[in-house]
Amino acid sequence: MDVRRLELLLALSRLGSMHAVSEVLGVTTSTVSQQIAALAKEVGTPLLEPDGRRVRLTPAGRRLAGHAVHILAAHEAARADLDPSAEPAGTVRVAAFHTAIRDTLLPVVHRLRQEHPAVRLEIQEQEPPDALAMLERDQVDLALTYDYNLAPAALDPSLEAAPLWESSWSLAVPSRSRRIRGTAVDVVAAFAASDWIVNSRHLADEQVVRTIAALAGFEPRITQRADSLQLVQEMITAGLGVGLMPATYPKTTGISLRRLRDPEPRMRALVLTRKDRTSWAPLSLLRSFLSRR
Repeated sequence: MDVRRLELLLALSRLGSMHAVSEVLGVTTSTVSQQIAALAKEVGTPLLEPDGRRVRLTPAGRRLAGHAVHILAAHEAARADLDPSAEPAGTVRVAAFHTAIRDTLLPVVHRLRQEHPAVRLEIQEQEPPDALAMLERDQVDLALTYDYNLAPAALDPSLEAAPLWESSWSLAVPSRSRRIRGTAVDVVAAFAASDWIVNSRHLADEQVVRTIAALAGFEPRITQRADSLQLVQEMITAGLGVGLMPATYPKTTGISLRRLRDPEPRMRALVLTRKDRTSWAPLSLLRSFLSRR
């Protein structure tokens, strides 16, 4: 059904005559008559019937006018929602890993509530493989993921990526372990006989470990997998192995961090969206807030 014809029908139901509709909407009475006749053909039923020298809506016409109220409101809402220049409004679905939610998204939630209360976020904690899959299936609108400079992610060309932040990573070992001078290869080689702890749901840090270990001439014995940095730290303290952790991880009893350089592993946080969604006003606003943090 043509939206403009629905507007004329609704106006006729409210104003009562084609003459009144023509005056209010600035069209001729013949245009009103022709457009409503065309609408009747579209829906397959008469919408007008004679009422003396005038016309009135048929029962079907009155029912369609009632539907027109909601159809035209939805049409206008859709236009406003898709207008890049309109005030952002709507719900943005986000999948992100724990650190990004805590350090990046939650401060943005506060800003949005203060400056753009019509924009809401629905946040799910997901590791990068799951967040990427949800984005590609259009189950979320934005994903915060990460990779490493030594294990770059292969992204689908339909996605648009923007850097968020980077952090250096070190080798976390039991606190009584001996100190080793030299490059990342020298440090990692000193723990060739150790068990290794890697992420349980994302292979990126395992790829980093295997890359440096290969340069050192050994294959790491991976025996433990954990999602949480807190749990990795507790596993190392319990003597279950060694693993990568952020160089800025707070000092804690039981573990020591050994700096890795030449090469230096760096985690790279990324903002990912579908290229065909980037002009949507609420999503564009969220991307701009993330880039300014």
